[in-house]
Amino acid sequence: MQLDFIRLAGAASFLALIVTMPGQAAELPSRKPGLWQVTTSIENSGAPVRVIQQCIDASTDQMLQSNAGPFAPAACPGREVKSAADSVTIDSTCTVAGKSATAHAVVTGSFDSAYTMTVTSQSEEIPGGKMVMTMEGKWLGACAADQKPGDIVMSNGMKINIPELQKRIIAPAMPSPSR
Repeated sequence: MQLDFIRLAGAASFLALIVTMPGQAAELPSRKPGLWQVTTSIENSGAPVRVIQQCIDASTDQMLQSNAGPFAPAACPGREVKSAADSVTIDSTCTVAGKSATAHAVVTGSFDSAYTMTVTSQSEEIPGGKMVMTMEGKWLGACAADQKPGDIVMSNGMKINIPELQKRIIAPAMPSPSR
C-alpha cells in the first residue's frame, strides 16, 4: 500500500512536469501575479487531495511552468500545444528510464481568476497503466505581507521558496572560488 502511494505520487509529479516542459512555457498563458491556491486530486487512487498556496509574480510563474528537473526536453521529444478560445491542450510523449509515457492535458478557465487542468497519463510505471490527475487553481488575491514570489505553502503549513531551494541545490555542485 505504501509503495503504491509512493509510486503514484512519483507518477503524479512526473505528469505535472511533463505538461510544463521547458521551451514550451511561453506557449502557456501566465497566471495573474499574487496568491494562488492549487488543489490536486488523483482519480481512483485513494491518495488524499493536496492543497498548496503559491505566491507568484511573472518571473516565478514562468520558472514554475518551465521547471522540469530531471525531465529534460530530450526525454520528451513529442510535445504539441494547441490553444483554443477557451482552452489549452497539451499532448506529450516521453521516454523515462527506457519506458514510454504519454500525457494529455486540457486546461480551461482563466489564468486571471480560476483554472482547471486535467491530465490523463498512460505508462507502464503507473499502477494500473493509467492515471487522471486534476489540478484546480484559484486566485486568492495579493500575497500575504510575509510572502515573496516563489513561496509555496504546503497543506501542513510548511513554507518553501522555490528559487531559494534551487540556489541551495545548485550551489553545492559549484566549485569553490580560488583564493
